Amino acid sequence: MFVLILAYLGGVLTILSPCILPVLPFVFARADRPFARNGLPMLLGMAFTFALVATLAAVGGGWAIRANQYGRIVAMVVLATLGLTLLSNHLAEWISRPFVALGNKLTQRSDAEGGSPWSAAGLGAATGLLWAPCAGPILGLLLTGAALNGASVQTTLLLLTYAAGAATSLALALAVGGRVFALMKRSLGAGEWVRRALGALVLAGVAAIALGFDTGLLTRVSLASTGGIEQKLIDAVRPAPAPQPVVKAGAPLPIEGELPSLGGATQWLNTTPLTASSLRGKVVLVDFWTYSCINCIRSLPYVRGWADKYKEHGLVVIGVHAPEFAFEKQPQNVIKAVKDLGVDYPVALDNEYAIWKGFNNEYWPAHYFIDAQGRIRHHHFGEGEYDQSEDVIRQLLTEAGQKNLPGGYVQPGAQGAEAASSGDAQRSPETYVGYARAENFAGGQVAHDDSWNYSAPAMLTTNQWTLDGRWTVREESARSDSANSRIVYRFRGRDLHLVLGPSSDGKPVRFRVTIDGKAPLGDHGMDTDVAGNGTVTSQRLYQLVRQASGTGERTFEITFLDPGVQAYAFTFG
Repeated sequence: MFVLILAYLGGVLTILSPCILPVLPFVFARADRPFARNGLPMLLGMAFTFALVATLAAVGGGWAIRANQYGRIVAMVVLATLGLTLLSNHLAEWISRPFVALGNKLTQRSDAEGGSPWSAAGLGAATGLLWAPCAGPILGLLLTGAALNGASVQTTLLLLTYAAGAATSLALALAVGGRVFALMKRSLGAGEWVRRALGALVLAGVAAIALGFDTGLLTRVSLASTGGIEQKLIDAVRPAPAPQPVVKAGAPLPIEGELPSLGGATQWLNTTPLTASSLRGKVVLVDFWTYSCINCIRSLPYVRGWADKYKEHGLVVIGVHAPEFAFEKQPQNVIKAVKDLGVDYPVALDNEYAIWKGFNNEYWPAHYFIDAQGRIRHHHFGEGEYDQSEDVIRQLLTEAGQKNLPGGYVQPGAQGAEAASSGDAQRSPETYVGYARAENFAGGQVAHDDSWNYSAPAMLTTNQWTLDGRWTVREESARSDSANSRIVYRFRGRDLHLVLGPSSDGKPVRFRVTIDGKAPLGDHGMDTDVAGNGTVTSQRLYQLVRQASGTGERTFEITFLDPGVQAYAFTFG
C-alpha cells in the first residue's frame, strides 16, 4: 500500500516536470468539451497505454523498444493531423482523405453528445505512446523493480498507479483550462483563435517530441525539479538505516547476537572449512566484501593490517566474499583477486548468500566483531572509523585474556585504488551500466538485451552518462558490439573507477581515455598511462582517473578500440 501511494504521488508530481510540456497541447486541445465524454476517456487512454508500454519496455527486451518507437511515429502523424485540422479548416482540405478522416474522427464533436468518448480515448492512447516522463527517483524505483521482477500484475499496477497520478493532475489542469477557454469565448468571441492557437501548440508539441526534446533537453533542463520532493517521499516510506554504534574507549560492548553458521560457504580459500564451534575461544572479525567493490578495496589495507598485527594474539579474520556481479561468483576469478590483493587470511565464498542472510547483512563492506564466546559485540558498515574498529578488536582480545598487545594503530599507507577516498561529499554516486539499476542515463531509451546503435548527446550535465556506438545492454552490464564504441560521463571526484571485463572469449580489449577531450597526462589512473591508453585483460575494477589536484567536475570519455568489452559500474573517490 505504501508503494502504491508513493507511485500515485510520484505521478501527481509530473505536472511540475518539464517532460510533461510536449503533451500538454494534446490534453488542452479538448479542454472546452465535456469532461466525462472527452477529457476523462482521453486521460484513461493515455494512462493505460503508458502503463502497458512502460511494462513492456522494462521487461520485454529490445523488440518492445522498437515497437514503441514505431508506435510513436504513427502517433506523431495522427496528432500532427489533429494540429493541422485545428489550425485551419482550409488547410485540412489539402490533406489526403484518409488522414483528414482520421483527424476528423479524433476532433469531431457530436452536437448532441459533446464528442465521442471513443475518439477521445484514441487520442489519449496516441498521447500515451508519446509521453516520456522524466525518470525521477520514484519512477526510477518503479522501472528498476519492473526490470528486476519481470512482467507481473504488480508491475503493471504500479505503473498504472503512477500514470493515474499524472492523469489526476492533468484532469485538474484540464478543468481549469476548460473554464478559462469558455470564459474567453463568451467575453471575446475568440473561439476560432483559441482553436488555431491550440493547433499551433499541438504541432509544436509534435516537433518537440520528434526532435527528442522530451527525452533529451527537457530531461536535463528542469523548470521545476521534483527530485528533492520525490526523494523525501521515498525516505518517508523507506527510512534511512540506523546510525553506526558509537564506542567509547573502555565502555562495555553490547551483545548483538550469536555468530551464525558458516556452513553455507560454497568454498573456502586459504584454510580448511571453519565453523562457529571451531572458532570458540578466538576473537573473530568477519568482513563482508566483494573484489570489484571500491569501498571494500579501500578498507582491505586495514583488514589485512589487523590480521597480521593480531594473528598471534588470538584474532581470526574471515573474509566472506559475497558477489555483486555474476563474474564474481566464479571461483577462479576470486582466487586470482585474493592473490593480487594480498589477502592471506581465510576467505569463505558465499555465492548463495547463506552467510550474508545469517547475519541479515545489507552492505559492502560490513565488519562484524565476535568475542571469544561466539557473540557478536559490534558492527561497522562502510569505510572509515578504523581506529574505533581496532579499539574494539583490542577490547575483545583483552576480555579473552590476551596480554601485551602491540600498541598503536594500523597505518597502511595504501596506494592506488586502495588509497582512502578524497572525502568530497559532492563526488558522483556509484552508477550502474546494466539496465536493472541504471540511473542518470542520457540519450533516449535503452534497448534491453538487444544490440542497438546509440548516439551521445552533445552536452551532459553533472552525473549524467551516455553510450555511443553499437551496444547490447544487459541486466548487469553493457557489451560493446563494434570497435570505437564509447562511454561518456560528466563526473565530479578525484578518482574514477569502472568495473570492466574483456570479451566473452577472453580476448583483451584496448581502450583510450580522455578528460575534457584531452589526454589525461598527470590525471591518469593506475590502469592508464599519461596518453590515456590501457587494456582490459580480466574482470575487475579499473582505476582510470586520479586527478592530481582537487576533485573538480570533468567530462570523462573512454573509447574501446576493440569490440566485446563488458562494462558494469562506475565508482568515484
